[in-house]
Amino acid sequence: MQVSDQEALDEDIQTEAWSPVSYYDSYFEMQAVKLLPGEYYVTGQDKLLVTVLGSCVAACIHDPVKGIGGINHFMLPVDGREEELINSSIRYGSHALEVLLNQLYKLGAQKESLQAKVFGGGDVLMAPESHQIGERNAEFLLDYLNAEQIPVVSKSLLGPWPQKIYFFPASGRVLVKKLKRLNNKTIFEREAEYFQRLLNIEVAGNIELFG
Repeated sequence: MQVSDQEALDEDIQTEAWSPVSYYDSYFEMQAVKLLPGEYYVTGQDKLLVTVLGSCVAACIHDPVKGIGGINHFMLPVDGREEELINSSIRYGSHALEVLLNQLYKLGAQKESLQAKVFGGGDVLMAPESHQIGERNAEFLLDYLNAEQIPVVSKSLLGPWPQKIYFFPASGRVLVKKLKRLNNKTIFEREAEYFQRLLNIEVAGNIELFG
C-alpha cells in the first residue's frame, strides 16, 4: 500500500487485502477497530484496537512520546525439518513485523521511543502438533523484538486459553481478557482457516503479506 508522508500524518494505516472492521464500542464509548488473523492497524488517533488470539500472536507497539501505536495479528507458516521451510517461516514472520514497524515510522514514531506488549501463542488450535505452534510464534516474536532492540514492557504468552486484547494506541494501555468460556467456535474456525492458508503460501524473497 502506497502512502505519502502527508497522508501518513493524517490517516490511519491498515491492511490492504481487506479492511479491519470499524465500529463504536459502547462499553468504552469510543471508536474501535476489530482485527482478524493476518491484519494490522496503525494509528495516532484515540481509538480502541481489538483482536482475539489463540495460537496466533500480536505485538502492540507504542511510541509514548508521539502517542502513536499499532498492532498486528499473525502466525508463522508451518515449520518442517527442511531448511527451506524453516527459512520461509522466518521470512514470513519478519515481514509481518517489518510491515507494522514501517507503518509506525510513516506516522512519525521514533524507533528509540518504541515499546512493545506481546500476547497470544496459546495451545488452542486443533491441528497436528498444535502445542508447538503457539510456542514457536511466541519465541519468534520475542526474539525479533530483542534483535530490533525494542523493549517488551509487558507480555501474556502461551497458556491454554484464547485471549481478547484491547489496545489503546494513543496511551499504550492494554487490557487482556482470558476467554475461559466461549459461546461459539468462531476463533478456532478463523485460526484454522488462516492456518490452512499458511500451509499453501509460497514465501519468497519478495513477500506480499495477505489478509
